[in-house]
Amino acid sequence: MSFTPPPALTTRPTLTGTFGMSASTHWLATASAQAVLERGGNAFDAAVAAAFVLHVVEPHLNGPGGDLVALFATADDPTPVVLAGQGPAPAGATREHYLAEGLELVPGAGALAAAVPGAVDGWLLLLKDHGTWELADVLAFAIGYAEDGHPVLERVCATIRAVAELFTEHWPSSAAHWMPEGRVPEPGELIRNPAYARVLRGLIAAGEGAATREERVEAARTEWATGLVAREAAAFAAVPHRHSPGTDHAGVIAEADFAAFRATYEPATTLEFRGHTIAKTGAWGQGPALLETLAILDGFDDARLDPSSELGAHTILEAQKLAYADRDAYFGDDRVPVAELLAPEYIAGRRALIGERASAEFRPGRVPGVEPFLPPLRVEYTPRTSTAIAGIGEPTVSRTGETRGDTCHLDVVDRWGNIVSATPSGGWLQSSPTIPALGFCLGTRLQMTWLEEGSASTLRPGRRPRTTLTPTLVLRDGVPVTALGSPGGDQQDQWQLLYLLRTIVGGYTPQQAIDAPALHTTSLAESFWPRTWVPGGAVVEARLGDEVIAGLEARGHVVTRAGGWTLGRLSSVGRDPGTGLLSAAANPRGMQGYAAGR
Repeated sequence: MSFTPPPALTTRPTLTGTFGMSASTHWLATASAQAVLERGGNAFDAAVAAAFVLHVVEPHLNGPGGDLVALFATADDPTPVVLAGQGPAPAGATREHYLAEGLELVPGAGALAAAVPGAVDGWLLLLKDHGTWELADVLAFAIGYAEDGHPVLERVCATIRAVAELFTEHWPSSAAHWMPEGRVPEPGELIRNPAYARVLRGLIAAGEGAATREERVEAARTEWATGLVAREAAAFAAVPHRHSPGTDHAGVIAEADFAAFRATYEPATTLEFRGHTIAKTGAWGQGPALLETLAILDGFDDARLDPSSELGAHTILEAQKLAYADRDAYFGDDRVPVAELLAPEYIAGRRALIGERASAEFRPGRVPGVEPFLPPLRVEYTPRTSTAIAGIGEPTVSRTGETRGDTCHLDVVDRWGNIVSATPSGGWLQSSPTIPALGFCLGTRLQMTWLEEGSASTLRPGRRPRTTLTPTLVLRDGVPVTALGSPGGDQQDQWQLLYLLRTIVGGYTPQQAIDAPALHTTSLAESFWPRTWVPGGAVVEARLGDEVIAGLEARGHVVTRAGGWTLGRLSSVGRDPGTGLLSAAANPRGMQGYAAGR
C-alpha cells in the first residue's frame, strides 16, 4: 500500500523565492510582516510588527492581555530557542480561594481565569534581543489600524453577536467598546481601537529618553509591567463581574503580579524523526505530546502513517490518544519526566497498545517513581448554577467542527536565515470584560489548570498554566528548514502532525499538506472549560471520503463529520540551506490566512 498521492490542484501555490517569506492567519498581518522585510527589517522585526497587528485585526483570537509561545533560530546560530511569553498564575490564585468561591473548575471566562499577560513582554524581548528596528517603527502598523480603522472580519462580528447579550447585561464596558451604537458591527465595516493605540504610544514614549534602541525597548517593557496597563487591569479586575459558570466574582490579579513577570528564553525539546529534528516547547506546553506521537508512529511502515487512508487515520488517532493521555497525566510547569516518556522502551510499550479497534479508554503510561494524575473525565458538565454562559470558555473548535473562536499563528523567514514560528493567543474579546482605558481584556489561560490536587497542572501561584500554544521548528542536518503552526487548542499539534507526516513521509509540498483533509481525536481531557471528553471521539473533514470514514466507524471510532473545509488553520515558511530558496504556504479555511513573499 502506497501513501495517498496529493491532489493535483491546490487552493493556492506554495510560494517560493529568495528574499523573504511571511505567513499568518490574517492577510493584514502577513502584509505588514512582508512590508517590514521589504524595508530592510529582519524576520524578528517583521514577526513583532505582524503580532501587534493581530492584536487589532483578530481580537476574537488574541489580544495584548493574552500570551505567546514562539520557536526561533537566528542566522548566526541554528539552535532552536523557545520564547516563553506565558505568564504564571497570580499570587492570589490559590486553589483554596477558588474552591471557597464555590467553583469546581477554573472559569473559562472572567478575571479569575487570568494568568499574568505575557504576549506583549515576549514580543518586546524578541525585538530587543534579535530585532533591528525601533519600537516606534515596528508598532506603526498596529497603531495605524487601531487609530484609523480596519475592515472588521465576519468572524469578529459573529463572535460579538454570540456574546452580545452577555455584553449588554453583564459586561457593559465590552458592549460600549464592541457595540458602540448598541449594535453588532457589520462585516467589512471600519472599526477602531483608540484606547489600545494610546497604550502602544505610551510604550514608545516610555523610552524617549533612552540612549540606545535596546534601552528604549527595555523601557517599554518596564512601562508595560509597572505603568498604566498594570494599574488599570488590576483595578478593573477587582470589581466583581460575571464569569462562565454564571456567577459573579472578583479577579485576584494585582499590580505586583505584572511587575514580577518577564518573558524568558528556554531550550527546545527535540526528537529525531525520519532524518529531521522536530523542535517543541517543554512540557509546560503540549509540544512533547507531538514528539511522543511521532515516536510511536516511527515504528510503523509508511502506509500506516498516511492520514488519508483508513489504516493510517486509525493508527494516527490511536497514537494521539496515548500521547495525550500522557499529556493529561504528567504535563505541566513542574518536573515532568519527558526523557522517560520519549525513551525507546517506553515508546515501544505504548506502540504495542495500538490494536485494530479504536480505544475508548484513558490510558496513560506508567513512569517509575512518578504517579500519573487521573483527571476527572466528564462527558458533560453542568455547573452548580443554571445560568452558565454557554460556550464562552471554549476558544477553539467545537465537537462538530465549528470554530467558536481560536488563536493566531504567524511564521517568518528572511534572506539571511533568521526564522520564527509563533502562536499568540488569549485575551479574546469574549474572555472577560474590556478594560476601558486599555481597549482590551485579560486572558483566561488559567482555565487549563485543575483545582484537584496531584497534577503538574494543578493551580498554584507562580506556576504557568499548561498551554496549548505549540509552534514547531523542523531542522535537517542541524539547520532549520521549516517553521509551522496552527491555531486550534488541543488540535494544534494534531493538525501539525498531519503536515509533518505528509511532507516528511508522503513527499507533499507545504500547500498540498495544508490543503489535504484533516482529522483529530476528541478522546482526551479538553484543556478548556468545561473540560469534558468524548471517549473514542474523532472529528474528520468529510473530504476524507465515505469509504475511509465508514472504515473508521467500523473500527469503533465515534466519528463526527465536520464539513469539507473546517479543520486546521496551518501556515508554514521554509528555507533550503543548500540553495537559499525560501517557501511559504497558508491555510485557505475560513478565508483569512495568507502567505506572501518573493
